[in-house]
Amino acid sequence: MQKIYFGMGCFWKPEEQFKNIKGILETEVGYAGGYKSKVTYEEVCQGNTGHAEVVKLSFDENVISFEKILELFFKLHDPTQKDMQFPDVGTQYRSEIFYENDGQRDLAIKTKDKFNKILNNKIETKISPIKNYCKAEEYHQKYIEKNRR
Repeated sequence: MQKIYFGMGCFWKPEEQFKNIKGILETEVGYAGGYKSKVTYEEVCQGNTGHAEVVKLSFDENVISFEKILELFFKLHDPTQKDMQFPDVGTQYRSEIFYENDGQRDLAIKTKDKFNKILNNKIETKISPIKNYCKAEEYHQKYIEKNRR
């Protein structure tokens, strides 16, 4: 089992998009990339912790390849927007891939380059090692699923 962390704007939508894909074993929303090891939603929303809202994916690479997950990442949000995913604006909504190892980093760079050619070098997605990940508050977990009417 591998894990990857994606910043794709507000974390509710990507969690919903990835949760039923075959090979994705678990989704969890949280915060990553900031200056502190523990933060709250309110702190992240102030925009000064350096954290992004992220979806953490645990996946079985024997069922779904990491390359396929990266392709979905670039297709399921707008990677050309800097520090936002409409209508959400702020650094916490940036497009970013947080990797756990060199293999993930290398494939993320290769996939970004591929999509950058398609999108005329307009991709704003950052690629960074995972740091200071913390799980978001329970009311954010599976938010869309819990709040369907």
